[in-house]
Amino acid sequence: MKARRPWLALFFLTWSVASASCGYHTAGHAVQLPENVRTIAVPAFVNETTTYRIEQTLTSSVVREFTTRTHYHILNSPGEAADATLRGTVLSTSASPLTYNSATGQAASVLVVVSMKVSLTDRQGKVLYQNPSYLFREQYEVSQDLASFFEEDSPAFRRLSQDFARTLVSNILEGF
Repeated sequence: MKARRPWLALFFLTWSVASASCGYHTAGHAVQLPENVRTIAVPAFVNETTTYRIEQTLTSSVVREFTTRTHYHILNSPGEAADATLRGTVLSTSASPLTYNSATGQAASVLVVVSMKVSLTDRQGKVLYQNPSYLFREQYEVSQDLASFFEEDSPAFRRLSQDFARTLVSNILEGF
């Protein structure tokens, strides 16, 4: 009976390790795009807002993210060479004061919000991925010193676009 205990303990140890792995995987390993997609066209996103060049910032961040994180060849314009096309539209942007300086009454921090929709389609027009309601936020502090004043909204939009690009590429690769 004592000879069976080590084997029984080994069995339970092996079983507990195997059952703890439950099929989880690390991000970026579950590519959900069809195998025939090797080239993705990412034309400039459409800007339906009055925010100057926001679509260019978002598009370039997405292209950079695809280029650095994936093996896909990225093109600027759709065409016969592209296996899939990623299109995006900036639906709205807003900037709202979050906090105020109690001495001056001026805004001390601002919240920037961008709403977008994106879709990835193959050559035949089949939707491979789509999200009609991306919403991203970024906060920035407003400089109170006029001598060293620096407009912070552009860096805030740049940070927001990098967050958006990381999220979008992850969502496409992982099939969410």
